[in-house]
Amino acid sequence: MTTAFGQSTVLGYPRIGTDRELKKAVEAYWAGTIDATALEKTAARLRAEVWLALRNARLDGIPSNTFSYYDHMLDTAVAVGAIPDRFRRLGLSELDTYFAMARGVDTEPALELTKWFTTNYHYLVPEIDADTVFTANPGKALREYAEARALDVTTRPVLVGPATFLLLSKGDDPFARLDDLVDTYALLLTALGEAGVTWVQLDEPAYAADRTPAEIQALRRAYTRLGQVEHRPRIFVATYFGELGEALPALLDTPVEAIGLDLVAGPGNLRRLAAVGPLRGKTIVAGLVDGHNVWRTDLRAAVTAGATVAGLADNVAVSTSCSLLHVPMDLSTETHLDPQLYERLAFARQKVDEVVQLGKALRDGTAHLPEPLPPLPPAWRRHDVRARLAALSVSDRQRGDYETRAAHQQQRLRLPELPTTTIGSFPQTAEVRRARAELRAGTLDEAGYTARMHAEIARVIRLQEELGLDVLVHGEPERNDMVQYFGEQLDGFAATAHGWVQSYGSRCVRPPIIYGDVARKTPMTVQWSAYAQSLTLKPVKGMLTGPVTILAWSFVRTDQPLADTADQVALALRDECHDLQAAGITVIQVDEPALRETLPLRTADQKAYLDWAVGAFRLATCGVGDDTQIHTHLCYSEFGEVLTAIDALDADVTSIEASRSKMEVLDDLAAIGYRRGIGPGVWDIHSPRVPSQAEVTGALRRAVAAVPAQRLWVNPDCGLKTRGYAEVEASLRHLVAAATEVRAH
Repeated sequence: MTTAFGQSTVLGYPRIGTDRELKKAVEAYWAGTIDATALEKTAARLRAEVWLALRNARLDGIPSNTFSYYDHMLDTAVAVGAIPDRFRRLGLSELDTYFAMARGVDTEPALELTKWFTTNYHYLVPEIDADTVFTANPGKALREYAEARALDVTTRPVLVGPATFLLLSKGDDPFARLDDLVDTYALLLTALGEAGVTWVQLDEPAYAADRTPAEIQALRRAYTRLGQVEHRPRIFVATYFGELGEALPALLDTPVEAIGLDLVAGPGNLRRLAAVGPLRGKTIVAGLVDGHNVWRTDLRAAVTAGATVAGLADNVAVSTSCSLLHVPMDLSTETHLDPQLYERLAFARQKVDEVVQLGKALRDGTAHLPEPLPPLPPAWRRHDVRARLAALSVSDRQRGDYETRAAHQQQRLRLPELPTTTIGSFPQTAEVRRARAELRAGTLDEAGYTARMHAEIARVIRLQEELGLDVLVHGEPERNDMVQYFGEQLDGFAATAHGWVQSYGSRCVRPPIIYGDVARKTPMTVQWSAYAQSLTLKPVKGMLTGPVTILAWSFVRTDQPLADTADQVALALRDECHDLQAAGITVIQVDEPALRETLPLRTADQKAYLDWAVGAFRLATCGVGDDTQIHTHLCYSEFGEVLTAIDALDADVTSIEASRSKMEVLDDLAAIGYRRGIGPGVWDIHSPRVPSQAEVTGALRRAVAAVPAQRLWVNPDCGLKTRGYAEVEASLRHLVAAATEVRAH
């Protein structure tokens, strides 16, 4: 069995199946309609399809253990025994314990959920403390390796590396348990080596961010120790999402045999590598194909960068810049796209071919590489949009003083203390999804579709009034997704038919593709919001997705700065806000859950990003009157680094995820002097459990202790689209009752 790394590899591959088979199987298991055996049968088939496809593409290095029923950080936590006692005590099977950690149960909330670096993927946050007993559990990695070998495919098992695992975990001192954890990884490596594994991949993306000397020394210590394990596989440390900086020489000083560098998001890695000097005995795995976007690689430019790496190291392999988990599976299923756009795209399957081509070109030369694509079509540029942006002034991103606005809004809205609301969406029933499918298929006309949506909106309004909520929503039954919906209505966007990408667990999205200048053709939400408002005397929120989030959850064009594209989207949203206000909508929510997600990993790059991100939001929202209340919503990110930016958004009310993190964000906001309305989530909607009234009351009392009641709103963590009506009704009753109880005191 060869120990050479090979010329080409990928760092990971989509695991959901071409038609989201994994999503459907997992949700069927949760619903009790299939058992664990049937679930594993589907999973095994999906794994086999991926391994065989990668082998047939003639990829040299094929990863395994990248499959997951929910999340790879959770898988790694199980592999090292980091299962909190509160879940062990439940007495569930191994699989059900795993899902309890991911989703919670009636008696125990789930692990926290947050964003994976600068992606829209969410990972579960391990809980590590002094009492955590690490135990090596290599079973999953060994089973998948054996499955692949039975198919005559030799794979490279993948785990999150020990340093990144601790840095992303919840605990007071991330490296207090480093030596214990590394000893556990040593046992895992030994077990893999004894099973015949020749290479193992340990992912350390946390070192693409700013790291202290102590954190870099911890990385060095971890891999020096793992490099000394006898009878281990060779170690490939994969890094991605940016530049390594001082972590690169630290890794090169350890005995690991291969190091992966992202040369797409981290072009400076090449300069750092050159500064280190010639490398002996190391394989550098050059991430030359973008794993985080869908555009074709300029193969001739990429092979030039690869040749530069080859001049610095004894051995070079080509890879994707990061896992292909973040892009759709196969472009060939997208038969409806404009040919000029189609020829510029590459999904996961096509990116594998690019990696293989680059690996061969480094060995045999560039004669067979395709020529670069021609310039972009002129029609993709909108002169009217560009002229409008050029004419903007500072005043277009400013509103009046908040205290003045708040007085006007209260006079108009007449809301009680602790007003109750929801974040936007209500459950998407089978009937709603069927209506959208029939509209797409042409078996339901526009009039019939509108009638069905109006019926669902009326149902949602009646329910909210019966529950006693103060500010209502129309429920968004017409929206397939909070970004895709807008992408399908804006010029400059293209929608895919099968371009599914995993967001978290069984949740999948189809990110649109921004290929040209963005412009609004017609109002996008006004008819639905206006209809909902006509059914009630209570205020109904208009619901929009913010410019940063639309960019973050789309595949963005790379031929112009992100700031320019963000402002184009913001202009379209500004027009929508104006039309909503004209239609009598008094509260408009512009969601920006991706504000923190898109923050550059390096501090030196963050101010410029936050300046244009905040500027785009304000451009979208500053065209309304003082008596129109602007809300925004943020969720499932670590917000500490963007608190001043949240303040600078100047929204009248900000709702924010807080239930899984036990309201920690409120103290942080108080520390910076945040003085506008705040709605910390008091119900974790990503778990199927219904919180008790006492639980919601306790969360709300913690919030009141940190924020004056006059500025506090009561709401769930996020939208209710993925929940069922039974749990939504019960949970909202508890939420309203908790608000009433706390108001009384």
